[in-house]
Amino acid sequence: MKTIAPVTEAEAEEPDFKPLTAQEAAQWRSRNPPVSVWKIVVGQVLVGVVVALAAWVLTGRASMGWSAAYGALAVVIPAALFARGVLRHKASANPRAAMVGFFGWEIAKIVLTVALLAAAPRLVPGLSWLALVAGMVITMKTYWVALLVRPGVRKTD
Repeated sequence: MKTIAPVTEAEAEEPDFKPLTAQEAAQWRSRNPPVSVWKIVVGQVLVGVVVALAAWVLTGRASMGWSAAYGALAVVIPAALFARGVLRHKASANPRAAMVGFFGWEIAKIVLTVALLAAAPRLVPGLSWLALVAGMVITMKTYWVALLVRPGVRKTD
Protein backbone atom coordinates (compact mmCIF):
# COMPACT_ATOMS: atom_id res chain seq x y z
CA MET A 1 0.00 0.00 0.00
CA LYS A 2 1.49 3.34 -1.06
CA THR A 3 0.94 6.63 0.65
CA ILE A 4 0.87 9.69 -1.57
CA ALA A 5 2.53 12.70 0.02
CA PRO A 6 1.03 16.17 -0.43
CA VAL A 7 2.42 18.10 -3.38
CA THR A 8 3.03 21.37 -1.59
CA GLU A 9 3.69 22.44 1.96
CA ALA A 10 0.40 24.39 1.99
CA GLU A 11 -1.54 21.19 1.21
CA ALA A 12 0.25 19.41 4.03
CA GLU A 13 -0.81 22.06 6.55
CA GLU A 14 -4.43 22.38 5.35
CA PRO A 15 -6.67 20.93 8.08
CA ASP A 16 -9.25 18.25 7.27
CA PHE A 17 -11.54 19.64 9.96
CA LYS A 18 -13.57 22.79 9.35
CA PRO A 19 -15.39 24.14 12.43
CA LEU A 20 -19.02 25.13 12.00
CA THR A 21 -20.04 28.75 12.11
CA ALA A 22 -22.56 29.81 14.75
CA GLN A 23 -25.32 29.80 12.13
CA GLU A 24 -24.35 26.33 10.83
CA ALA A 25 -24.24 25.00 14.39
CA ALA A 26 -27.70 26.43 15.11
CA GLN A 27 -29.07 24.83 11.93
CA TRP A 28 -27.52 21.48 12.87
CA ARG A 29 -29.05 21.68 16.37
CA SER A 30 -32.49 22.44 14.90
CA ARG A 31 -32.24 19.42 12.55
CA ASN A 32 -30.92 17.13 15.34
CA PRO A 33 -32.83 17.83 18.57
CA PRO A 34 -31.52 16.11 21.69
CA VAL A 35 -33.18 12.91 22.87
CA SER A 36 -34.31 12.89 26.49
CA VAL A 37 -32.49 10.21 28.46
CA TRP A 38 -35.57 9.71 30.59
CA LYS A 39 -37.72 9.02 27.52
CA ILE A 40 -35.27 6.26 26.60
CA VAL A 41 -35.45 4.79 30.13
CA VAL A 42 -39.27 4.89 30.02
CA GLY A 43 -39.12 3.26 26.58
CA GLN A 44 -36.93 0.52 28.02
CA VAL A 45 -39.45 -0.08 30.81
CA LEU A 46 -42.27 -0.40 28.27
CA VAL A 47 -40.23 -2.74 26.06
CA GLY A 48 -39.32 -4.82 29.12
CA VAL A 49 -42.98 -5.19 30.08
CA VAL A 50 -43.91 -6.22 26.53
CA VAL A 51 -41.06 -8.77 26.38
CA ALA A 52 -42.01 -10.24 29.77
CA LEU A 53 -45.67 -10.54 28.79
CA ALA A 54 -44.73 -12.08 25.44
CA ALA A 55 -42.47 -14.63 27.13
CA TRP A 56 -45.24 -15.54 29.55
CA VAL A 57 -47.97 -15.79 26.87
CA LEU A 58 -45.85 -17.66 24.30
CA THR A 59 -44.56 -20.27 26.75
CA GLY A 60 -47.55 -20.42 29.10
CA ARG A 61 -45.11 -20.33 32.04
CA ALA A 62 -45.06 -17.41 34.47
CA SER A 63 -41.43 -18.19 35.38
CA MET A 64 -40.41 -17.35 31.79
CA GLY A 65 -42.16 -14.00 32.05
CA TRP A 66 -40.52 -13.24 35.40
CA SER A 67 -37.13 -14.22 34.01
CA ALA A 68 -37.52 -11.90 31.02
CA ALA A 69 -38.80 -9.13 33.29
CA TYR A 70 -35.80 -9.52 35.58
CA GLY A 71 -33.49 -9.34 32.55
CA ALA A 72 -35.15 -6.08 31.52
CA LEU A 73 -34.87 -4.84 35.09
CA ALA A 74 -31.13 -5.61 35.04
CA VAL A 75 -30.88 -3.09 32.20
CA VAL A 76 -33.39 -0.44 33.31
CA ILE A 77 -32.28 0.08 36.93
CA PRO A 78 -28.59 0.64 36.07
CA ALA A 79 -29.57 2.85 33.10
CA ALA A 80 -31.74 5.02 35.36
CA LEU A 81 -28.94 5.29 37.93
CA PHE A 82 -26.48 6.25 35.18
CA ALA A 83 -28.87 8.85 33.71
CA ARG A 84 -29.50 10.43 37.09
CA GLY A 85 -25.82 10.56 37.96
CA VAL A 86 -24.65 11.94 34.62
CA LEU A 87 -27.42 14.53 34.32
CA ARG A 88 -26.75 15.79 37.84
CA HIS A 89 -23.23 16.82 36.82
CA LYS A 90 -23.99 17.69 33.18
CA ALA A 91 -23.62 21.42 33.68
CA SER A 92 -20.19 21.07 35.27
CA ALA A 93 -17.87 23.90 34.27
CA ASN A 94 -14.90 21.55 34.45
CA PRO A 95 -14.81 19.19 31.41
CA ARG A 96 -12.32 16.85 33.10
CA ALA A 97 -14.60 16.44 36.12
CA ALA A 98 -17.56 15.81 33.83
CA MET A 99 -15.64 13.10 31.95
CA VAL A 100 -14.46 11.44 35.17
CA GLY A 101 -18.03 11.53 36.44
CA PHE A 102 -19.29 9.96 33.21
CA PHE A 103 -16.83 7.08 33.49
CA GLY A 104 -17.53 6.70 37.20
CA TRP A 105 -21.27 6.35 36.58
CA GLU A 106 -20.60 3.93 33.71
CA ILE A 107 -18.55 1.73 36.05
CA ALA A 108 -21.32 1.92 38.67
CA LYS A 109 -23.82 0.87 35.98
CA ILE A 110 -21.73 -2.15 34.99
CA VAL A 111 -21.15 -3.21 38.61
CA LEU A 112 -24.86 -2.94 39.41
CA THR A 113 -25.77 -4.96 36.30
CA VAL A 114 -23.33 -7.74 37.27
CA ALA A 115 -24.66 -7.72 40.86
CA LEU A 116 -28.25 -8.00 39.62
CA LEU A 117 -27.30 -10.91 37.36
CA ALA A 118 -25.45 -12.65 40.20
CA ALA A 119 -28.53 -12.29 42.41
CA ALA A 120 -30.93 -13.60 39.76
CA PRO A 121 -30.88 -17.30 40.75
CA ARG A 122 -31.81 -16.39 44.33
CA LEU A 123 -34.48 -13.82 43.41
CA VAL A 124 -36.30 -15.39 40.46
CA PRO A 125 -37.97 -18.75 41.16
CA GLY A 126 -37.67 -21.15 38.21
CA LEU A 127 -35.17 -18.85 36.49
CA SER A 128 -34.71 -19.31 32.76
CA TRP A 129 -31.38 -17.82 31.71
CA LEU A 130 -32.47 -17.82 28.08
CA ALA A 131 -35.53 -15.68 28.86
CA LEU A 132 -33.45 -13.42 31.12
CA VAL A 133 -30.85 -12.80 28.41
CA ALA A 134 -33.59 -12.24 25.82
CA GLY A 135 -35.19 -9.66 28.10
CA MET A 136 -31.83 -7.95 28.60
CA VAL A 137 -30.84 -7.87 24.94
CA ILE A 138 -34.19 -6.67 23.62
CA THR A 139 -34.40 -3.99 26.31
CA MET A 140 -30.85 -2.82 25.55
CA LYS A 141 -31.66 -2.47 21.86
CA THR A 142 -34.18 0.23 22.79
CA TYR A 143 -31.27 2.72 22.62
CA TRP A 144 -30.87 2.08 18.90
CA VAL A 145 -34.58 2.30 18.22
CA ALA A 146 -34.73 5.63 20.08
CA LEU A 147 -31.88 6.97 17.96
CA LEU A 148 -33.54 5.87 14.72
CA VAL A 149 -37.02 7.21 15.45
CA ARG A 150 -36.10 10.50 17.12
CA PRO A 151 -37.52 13.65 15.58
CA GLY A 152 -35.40 15.34 12.96
CA VAL A 153 -33.70 12.20 11.67
CA ARG A 154 -33.62 12.22 7.91
CA LYS A 155 -33.79 8.95 6.05
CA THR A 156 -31.18 8.71 3.29
CA ASP A 157 -31.98 6.93 0.06
